Amino acid sequence: MPPTPAAGTARTPRTALAELLAGNRRFVSGQPVHGHDVTAAAAVASGGQQPYAVVLGCIDSRVPLEAIFDQTFGSICVIRTGAHVLDHAVRGSIEYVVGQLDVPLVMVLGHERCGAVGSAVEALRAGERPGGSLAYLVDQIAPAVLEVGADDPSAHPLAVRRHVRRTVATLRADDLLAGPVAAGRVAVVGALYDLATGDVALLPEE
Repeated sequence: MPPTPAAGTARTPRTALAELLAGNRRFVSGQPVHGHDVTAAAAVASGGQQPYAVVLGCIDSRVPLEAIFDQTFGSICVIRTGAHVLDHAVRGSIEYVVGQLDVPLVMVLGHERCGAVGSAVEALRAGERPGGSLAYLVDQIAPAVLEVGADDPSAHPLAVRRHVRRTVATLRADDLLAGPVAAGRVAVVGALYDLATGDVALLPEE
């Protein structure tokens, strides 16, 4: 079993990130230690929750966040939207877990071959905005696509990375997150999930 901090011990951004990535290494190596057992759910149901990270990821069914980080009940908060697009509800949820639950780490996780990013690339190439609320997703991803160039042959993978970095930058500048981030109490990091290998790689700072 991986070591866990004693009850009441505060995690730092660094230790939270290390724990998250250690879980991913267990997942990739085929040696997870946390199963989805109902007894684990019951064990944490009676007390207050003390998650150590919030992970904002995509809705893609191939990227189940608790599984790829080998996390059990009560350990991480998970938010999933198409291409991890932010809206007021998502930002408010992150502000809540950081401000009220003292979560020290926010991870924005993109992934290769993201369908929502692909839709944005194709929409910009065709010059045709989709209908319905899908248009909102495309509008939010479009700046990343435009930055890398919609007609670039590598626009899709480049836009995936750019969109992660833009999301991270937006969260770091959030009114209620900027102070804790500047003080070092909270870290907002970007990462990329490889669908083929299961690896999560942190995106380097620019």
